[in-house]
Amino acid sequence: MKQLYHVLGAKQFGREELEQLFDAAREMEGVVAHGGDRRHEGRIMTSLFFEASTRTRLSFESAMQRMGGNVIGTENASQFSSAIKGETLEDTIRIISGYSDVIVMRHTEIGAAKRAAAVADIPVINAGDGAGEHPTQALLDAYTIRKEFGKIDGLKIAMVGDLAYGRTVHSLSYILANYQDVMVYYISPDNVRIPEDVKKYMDKMGIRYQETTDLDSVAGSIDVLYQTRIQKERFPSVEEYEKASGQYIVDAELLSRMRPDAIVLHPLPRAGEISEEVDSDPRAAYFRQAVNGVYIRMALLDKALTESKKA
Repeated sequence: MKQLYHVLGAKQFGREELEQLFDAAREMEGVVAHGGDRRHEGRIMTSLFFEASTRTRLSFESAMQRMGGNVIGTENASQFSSAIKGETLEDTIRIISGYSDVIVMRHTEIGAAKRAAAVADIPVINAGDGAGEHPTQALLDAYTIRKEFGKIDGLKIAMVGDLAYGRTVHSLSYILANYQDVMVYYISPDNVRIPEDVKKYMDKMGIRYQETTDLDSVAGSIDVLYQTRIQKERFPSVEEYEKASGQYIVDAELLSRMRPDAIVLHPLPRAGEISEEVDSDPRAAYFRQAVNGVYIRMALLDKALTESKKA
């Protein structure tokens, strides 16, 4: 069986590979600045999204087209694919493998990307699997941090909001575990705390972290405030959602207590947890972060397509 370059989870990336990927993303910034290129002309990416997405789907499609490739797919595969007729995910992937050269998939179920990769004849890139992981988001987050500070080692990073169902914080934790002297603050309501398996991994990797419900206590010392949305659609009940909702708001008052060289990140979309008055502050890096997604995803697609061509 030929070896394929799948992107399934953040743990697959070591320090050396991360640095190579970030260097490739930086080169892709130059490619975009010069109008793109044709390195993957004639190759096809399938965009297979069983769950709603704007930034992830469109940035992957933009990335592929900026390298001369083509895109096919659906943004609502749960309704507009044969899944609604009862077709298994595995059969869907087997069929699509014959239509394209790489699959970018978002699914509602944890582990769906691994299931897809097990039967695919082409690379599979995980664009989010339920409340599990979102590795490409974590990669662009880490790239943004490195770009803004020139490093990741030694930084203090607060992850705020829905840490239980927020797959981006799970994946970003795994990425940060590759760096030295990082301090992570997990700040959340009690009913959406960071999962035990994430903490066990951080312990295994020797990464310092602290759990708290008090954002104010660390706001003045952190380098990065990574805010997340309280994801109503993932809660088991309205009551549980209401327990967590609205507890942490990034506004001008909070910014006034943060360091002048700190940054605010958010995987987006936001739903009231960052006030619009923050947008004009130079520390608001979340729109720059979103643009970086194109460069990281160009680098990932380029590697996946190049490696699979060799195989």
